[in-house]
Amino acid sequence: MSTTTRSPDTRGLDYLEIRGLTVDFDGFKAVKDVDLTLLQGRLHFLIGPNGAGKTTLVDAVTGLVTGTGLASYGNQDLLTMKSHRIVRAGIGRTFQTATVFEELSVLQNLDIAGGVHRSAWSMLRARRGVPTYVEEALETIGLTALRDKPAGTLAHGQKQWLEIGMLLVQDAKVMLLDEPVAGMSAEEREQTGELLQRIGHDRTIVVIEHDMDFVRSFADVVTVMHAGAVLAEGSIAEIQADERVQEIYLGHQPDTAAETGSGSDADEETTVTGEGSHRA
Repeated sequence: MSTTTRSPDTRGLDYLEIRGLTVDFDGFKAVKDVDLTLLQGRLHFLIGPNGAGKTTLVDAVTGLVTGTGLASYGNQDLLTMKSHRIVRAGIGRTFQTATVFEELSVLQNLDIAGGVHRSAWSMLRARRGVPTYVEEALETIGLTALRDKPAGTLAHGQKQWLEIGMLLVQDAKVMLLDEPVAGMSAEEREQTGELLQRIGHDRTIVVIEHDMDFVRSFADVVTVMHAGAVLAEGSIAEIQADERVQEIYLGHQPDTAAETGSGSDADEETTVTGEGSHRA
């Protein structure tokens, strides 16, 4: 994949604003009165231990669970909308496991995803050639040479890129990505970060992540969640220097471990990169 420098001139022209977001499951508040402003042009990472409420927050914004409060984008409150209308409003997401049509080709996956903005009548008509926006997405995600391969035969990282491409053809202006680099090789993680930088200058991109090396390399803004609430927010340097964050992630470890990420492998696995069967 080629690299493209992000343009700072487009930053902050659009944003997703969350105010007082609460998700209550029969008396258990999985998300508690969360305020976030997620700006266009910045890679915004959500981090935190298991059960912190990260995925539940995204589920609420995308209509998969019921939340109260406000999630405003383009003068629309997403919390009052059905999932399919949220997609049409320009909000897209990925899940922890890639959800592609494995028997269909890469090209077919993108063409189907792009149908979200086509009329029912146009979907019935025979297509002549490949739409320009599909060709552009193929090039952006680096899968042009694999366009005719079944999606099921792609490498793990390539499936994640295909999912991101499916959001591109949907013209998603807000992308909510749930652990996109989980299980990737170091090279794939680097390519994924570069991909997000290329597409992020005119989009709002929010990444739930446990891989702290990836966060340190690519985050513009980091929000730390704990027990359903926002604990801290800032640059990666500010987050690593925050004593509350150090305590949650590393217990009472020396400051140098938090600053350099040089805690033991066991600490890193269980508190930063590890994830149990339940993810929140």
